[in-house]
Amino acid sequence: MIERKSGIYKGRNKSSVYKDLVWTVATSSDTALDITGQTKLTLQTIAQNLEEAGSDKTRIVSAQVFIADMEDKPAMDAVWCEWLGDNPQHWPQRACLGVALEGQVLIEVTVTAVRDE
Repeated sequence: MIERKSGIYKGRNKSSVYKDLVWTVATSSDTALDITGQTKLTLQTIAQNLEEAGSDKTRIVSAQVFIADMEDKPAMDAVWCEWLGDNPQHWPQRACLGVALEGQVLIEVTVTAVRDE
């Protein structure tokens, strides 16, 4: 059975869970911030969503990062690496793409993680 965790937007959920897999997505709750601030808030939300689904950031296997300006990638990477920590065993496969995001959103992150059934 698929578990779906409702978000605040119509037509989509913030997380879906099937067996031992979790998919979740987040953007910053404050779009007035720069890329550093938005990345921190986005990753906090990812961590909360994973915890709610029975997983955590050390169990992420794949991540896609969408940023509005690829020139912001070094600043985003610094926050990302600090958030993940120094243990390479906890680093997921990750792609980063420059895309047009809505309004003042500078970053959107989607991840797939594992949880215990």
